[in-house]
Amino acid sequence: MSSHTSPFQRAERQHVPTPHDPIVEAREIEVKALLKTVTEPILNTDIVSLGMVRNLRIVDNYVYLRLYVGKHQQDLKAEIVSLLSSLEWCKKSYVEICTIAGVRTTIAVSSGKGGVGKSTTAVNLAAALRSQGNKVGLLDADVYGPNVPQMLGLAQSEVKVIDTPSGQRFIPLEAHGIKVMSVGLLAAPDHPLAWRGPVLHKIITQFIQEVEWGDLDYLLIDLPPGTGDAQITIVQESPICGVILVTTPQQVAVADVRRSIHMFRRVGIPVLGIIENMSYLLCGHCGTPNPIFGSGGGQQLADELQSPLLGQVPIDAKICTGGDIGTPLTLSEPDSAVGQVFSKIAIALNTTFATSNLDKHQEERVLIS
Repeated sequence: MSSHTSPFQRAERQHVPTPHDPIVEAREIEVKALLKTVTEPILNTDIVSLGMVRNLRIVDNYVYLRLYVGKHQQDLKAEIVSLLSSLEWCKKSYVEICTIAGVRTTIAVSSGKGGVGKSTTAVNLAAALRSQGNKVGLLDADVYGPNVPQMLGLAQSEVKVIDTPSGQRFIPLEAHGIKVMSVGLLAAPDHPLAWRGPVLHKIITQFIQEVEWGDLDYLLIDLPPGTGDAQITIVQESPICGVILVTTPQQVAVADVRRSIHMFRRVGIPVLGIIENMSYLLCGHCGTPNPIFGSGGGQQLADELQSPLLGQVPIDAKICTGGDIGTPLTLSEPDSAVGQVFSKIAIALNTTFATSNLDKHQEERVLIS
């Protein structure tokens, strides 16, 4: 009988687990405990729970980690280095700052599934933040359905590239005072974006690291729906300080959002709140709200996550028209029911992140009037 292994059978290989080093494990626990004493002053939460500390490694007597921050948080590096120097065994710590140059606060807008109005929400939220005096950028990272350029009237525009001391950089386009970059601007019209694996990863990384945004108060990142490679890459490679989840009232959408929540929790990204889109239809005669797609889904998620329900956006045909013609309803009709909801959400974000732009904008309006 032949002793060779059949090509149709896989040889059984004994899996040998990598031995754990109890000293390294103990030191990792010690380092994390120290880092949890460092509090981010705006969100009043420790930097580990906020997902700002990533890729922590202990090699011999050295500590390596990445610190994901906004432009106003870079002083945290000195605090961390000083804190880790108190460890008797630590010869030196290496803290790599990961940031998007000029950007103060980076927020992801996510959904568990497509078709819930995530991009529409991102566009109108960007418009509301801009209307309140903030400098706003919108990164359309939805590689499967990059609709933001059309929603802002930039469908046929071209992206320019410039040379800088740090290398080549994309120059974002601008619409309604919002700086915009989208994967849709790099592809031929009506052609599918058939990017996979390393190519997809490289493109997404370039969009995060190689765009010359200038000074921004907020950068909103419109994530692809779901929890695939593209979403994970964006979350891991960018200094996102929190995510806003978009859902609709029905249970099918809520179930899919729960899957996204697990991805964000795995990397320590906090959920800033829930936006329930298509919440109700206002009767044209009496103004009574009619819950066309059911009710309670957004509040249910908010209760589960112990996160605020930021707003319930009504169904309005004008919001679709605004997206088609490139003028968000929040800008064209700020006093509409939709505009008021997004305005309140923007005020909540300004309050959370302690920006003073709202007061400045109100002062400007008083002076103008």
